[in-house]
Amino acid sequence: MRYITRDLTKVEENEGKDEQPDENTSKTLFKMMMDAPSGMPQTKTVDSETLVSQTQDRLWKALKRRFQYDTSVRPGQEYLLNHVSSKVPLVILYADLVGSTNMSMTLPVDKLVTIIRAFTYEMSSVVYSHEGYVLKFVGDAIIAFFPASYNALLACDRAVQCARSMLTVVKNGINPILNQYDYPELNVKIGMDEGENVIVQYGHDKSSQIDILGYCMSIAAKITSLSGPNRISIGEDVHKMLHPSIRSKFREVKFSLDEWKYTDRQTGQLYKVYTMQDAKV
Repeated sequence: MRYITRDLTKVEENEGKDEQPDENTSKTLFKMMMDAPSGMPQTKTVDSETLVSQTQDRLWKALKRRFQYDTSVRPGQEYLLNHVSSKVPLVILYADLVGSTNMSMTLPVDKLVTIIRAFTYEMSSVVYSHEGYVLKFVGDAIIAFFPASYNALLACDRAVQCARSMLTVVKNGINPILNQYDYPELNVKIGMDEGENVIVQYGHDKSSQIDILGYCMSIAAKITSLSGPNRISIGEDVHKMLHPSIRSKFREVKFSLDEWKYTDRQTGQLYKVYTMQDAKV
């Protein structure tokens, strides 16, 4: 797939003509997410080329102060509200921005905030387009989940495809625009695992925050921390449920005992981790 970097000089000449439709499109996307019933999101998977094009449109406008990101976790909270105080099988996905600490020391605050907002918004859009939900944002990381109650195989496949689209959007959508402004490129590392999780609400009111607790939450977080930039790393429970064509792209990765001490919940053996070593995006 070929991506063409925009000529921002030419685009700026026409920005008054096409700005409003694109902004309306973005608002419509999130309105669909927010208005969706508490089941699966009503958006469908969007091809990577479309995701990249939409990302570039939004980002160059945001850097010119002609677009404001409005990211929401409401769809995920509404889904979890129906499962409070119960165990639910989920695929947990962590996407962590690499190098944000260095950016915070070199970029003006307003530019840094714009880039972080762009990253979280675009990653959220990718999650929703693959029928997942955003749980929350933690600093420069996004945590998402894919319900696996009805079809764990499909949920795992969707989560991995979502991760691959995330890398594509960062590499081919966000970074070419940042390059034209002489800003540092973004890199992201992604980790995920699957399993039962406890849904906890911190309060009795329906508006109280809802969170997820579980062994696979901890594993996904640890996998992400050990993963390299622009890599997708997954736990064994995800790996064994992937379609063979997707599973073949992953290779087992070995960690030292100091780095990795998680065990398989059924066998008691050291839990295996796999990484996509050539995540072509």
